[in-house]
Amino acid sequence: MIDWAHAETALRDSGYASLGTLLDAAACRTLSAMYEDPEHFRSRIDMARYRFGRGEYQYFNYPLPGNVAGMRSELYAGLAPIAERWSADLGKAESFPADHDAFVAHCHQQGQLRPTPLVLRYREGDYNCLHQDLYGDVYFPFQVVFGLSVPKHDYDGGELLLVEQRPRAQSMGTAIQLQQGEGVVITTRYRPVKGTRGFYRASLKHGVSPVRRGERFTLGIIFHDAA
Repeated sequence: MIDWAHAETALRDSGYASLGTLLDAAACRTLSAMYEDPEHFRSRIDMARYRFGRGEYQYFNYPLPGNVAGMRSELYAGLAPIAERWSADLGKAESFPADHDAFVAHCHQQGQLRPTPLVLRYREGDYNCLHQDLYGDVYFPFQVVFGLSVPKHDYDGGELLLVEQRPRAQSMGTAIQLQQGEGVVITTRYRPVKGTRGFYRASLKHGVSPVRRGERFTLGIIFHDAA
């Protein structure tokens, strides 16, 4: 059971929150093994080719695997009310429907038709440069990253990196070691921070530090579709 009140507090304070262990070891192994079966995916990206870093990831095709589709829908339902409050804090006109299917339908109306949940594979020396996963004009302010491999056993290094930039201040970085099955929700673009004159935006980017040994798989749940 996810404590959404605690998650919202953590997201407001730091731009990320652990949701605890949401996938068991068997589910993690199954999702990792899917990586070698192209029928599940719409495209494979070589990060070095695009200077995104080093390593690979693959975007799932529709229909998504059952547990991925289920988590995408359930996690969205918990995060949508938080997204509404963030939008209000920042004085934005954006509204997020309570149902994920309705949000995806809105993405499709705007020409964003391609599914974005993905599995990422990192081997020794691989890393991911700091970035934001936007994919179009319509985006959801949160996404969730799951560890599928066991740190210190399957791999060393490969921490999830978060770097936040506040106006007129130096950047602050955080390194998170994802446990197997753990889901961490992160801010897709920025979070509202209370200042003396109301709320302002603190921009956040994420990446992955170099893997020093072994092989690291992660699952990314992105709630908006891509153009």
